Amino acid sequence: MLRKAVLQTFRQGLAQSFFKRNAVSLSETTVTHQPIETSNEAGERSVSTQKTSDDSGNTVVVAPPEFRFMYPEFLPDPAMETRNRLKEKLERMDMLQRRSVIEIPEFYTGSIMAVTVADANSPNKFAKFVGICIQRGGSGLRAWFILRNVVDKQGVEILYEMYCPLIQKIEVLRLERRLDESLLYLRDALPEYSTFSFDMEPERRLNNSVVPINPLKVKLRPRPWLERWERQNLQGVEDLKLPQVFYDRAAKVAKPWEKYDLMLHYRKTIPAEEQEKIFAEVHSQLQQQELKRKLRRRRGPDSEQ
Repeated sequence: MLRKAVLQTFRQGLAQSFFKRNAVSLSETTVTHQPIETSNEAGERSVSTQKTSDDSGNTVVVAPPEFRFMYPEFLPDPAMETRNRLKEKLERMDMLQRRSVIEIPEFYTGSIMAVTVADANSPNKFAKFVGICIQRGGSGLRAWFILRNVVDKQGVEILYEMYCPLIQKIEVLRLERRLDESLLYLRDALPEYSTFSFDMEPERRLNNSVVPINPLKVKLRPRPWLERWERQNLQGVEDLKLPQVFYDRAAKVAKPWEKYDLMLHYRKTIPAEEQEKIFAEVHSQLQQQELKRKLRRRRGPDSEQ
């Protein structure tokens, strides 16, 4: 009897303390949203949001939603069998450390870029390549992008690892996007679509301007091609002018139901909640690095020495 009375008293006290704590947290906890404006060198602004909780006093920074397009390499590989949370965390720390050494600007597929790497066989120990970004991929420290240019009537492509220590400088000469996520069809296009001068000067963006989408449609050379482009839903290519039999074969192997496959989409992407946590983790450090670069530019090149 004594044991039952003690247990009953303990349960009542525990229940009262639980309901009292929840009632206090529900009545006293408030969330405030404070916009923060940041601007880049061209005067463009990006607004992020801060959420402040009164009960804990912690400040949670929410990164802008466009970060998933600006910095896709911070998202891990969605394959569950290869994921390792500790490894991903350490890789993000290494990536931020590398970004504090060199500036990796915002770029997309279709942007014209210039990359300078250390080359022991070059007379000045450096080699510079200018080209259009035809594809980017990878995650973490294995992120990469491909630049293409036509030099002496010969197509040249170089795959760069974004966080390779040999890279000395990455410049975006023309920031723009294309209608397709991959521009590999430029290999079968006319040379003028992939020819850029190595002396090309960077184009300055206007204030508060969004990244423009280039609606250019390229013209491919006659077959044979490296791939069956008629079987890919390409938006940036002119009419291929093929016989109807090619389009009939493409329709037979097409898989239009995949865009409605929710499980396939889930396995190929990172959940939105996890993306917000990852970008909130790196957002403040990226802002601090950008502010430090602005101070260096204002002080001049003598301050970097």
